[in-house]
Amino acid sequence: MSEVAKAAGVSAMTVSNVINGHPYVSDETRLKVTEAIGRLGYRVNVAARNLRAGSTGVIGLAVPDIDQPYCAELAALVIAEAGRRGYQVAVEQTGASREGEINALAQSRLRMYDGLIISTVRLGDADAPTFPTDFPVVALGERIHGGDVDRVSMANFEGARDVTCHLVERGCRRIAVFGGRTHGEEGAATLRTAGHLAALREAGVEPRDELLVPCAFATEAGAAAVRELAGAGVAFDAAMCLTDSLAIGVLRGLADRGLTVPGDVLVTGFDDIGHAAYTVPSLTTVAPGHTEMVAAAFDMLLARLLAPRREGRAREFTGPHRLVVRESTIR
Repeated sequence: MSEVAKAAGVSAMTVSNVINGHPYVSDETRLKVTEAIGRLGYRVNVAARNLRAGSTGVIGLAVPDIDQPYCAELAALVIAEAGRRGYQVAVEQTGASREGEINALAQSRLRMYDGLIISTVRLGDADAPTFPTDFPVVALGERIHGGDVDRVSMANFEGARDVTCHLVERGCRRIAVFGGRTHGEEGAATLRTAGHLAALREAGVEPRDELLVPCAFATEAGAAAVRELAGAGVAFDAAMCLTDSLAIGVLRGLADRGLTVPGDVLVTGFDDIGHAAYTVPSLTTVAPGHTEMVAAAFDMLLARLLAPRREGRAREFTGPHRLVVRESTIR
């Protein structure tokens, strides 16, 4: 930097200001410095600068499967938000396994992240002690309720209740729930199923066990499940899918069985991924407030960077949801 300053006829502080993009440098001076940098082949020693500053400028993001549309869109939103706040993002996947999520927590500091945002699908309340107490971590999901883990979640119950009310209002009484379950550890599946059942009770509609269809939250699982349900002769006038990826598969499976949407069956999803607006027909779904959730996660994370040790009750944020009505439920 001293050599660049000498070649440009300026101070080393001015060179630093140019490199860091400070606005109070004249265009003429900035040009002299950048020409000297190019002529001398100067490169910033990022590792040394980070060690001196005590930070890397990198946030880790751990997601279950990067090839799933929801995870890919989440990563894009996190990267965009990080850029607005002067950070970069390193993305890794946990394989939707408990071991993968624990490893992401354990390795995040070794990878020299400033903090970690982790989408949890396997870790539960009992695993809260595995979260580091002196390193900024924010959990995305419904399964961590520990008093000292910052958490951002969706309005799963409320969103599912709203979409069920929407179907009931359109005359549906035999609503098949794809991906639903009422037993097991609390998570998106159980919460969304609970919201659906609550809406049925409020409407005086009797739930039916044969219309609860457990399956993975994947496109191919939805296609296979709806083919099996229709093939078994189970009558249903709506398919409430607990994710948009599931709903896209259900649309395919219904077409394979010769059933039309929304003529024969109304179909809904959850998540409002980008593809939902471009299916045929376009998909009615629940938008869970992704942008607000990502912004809240960064607010929590950056607050922990200022005071990394977790003390007292952690913060929680639930995204503002809304029902997005499209062609798949409009007859």
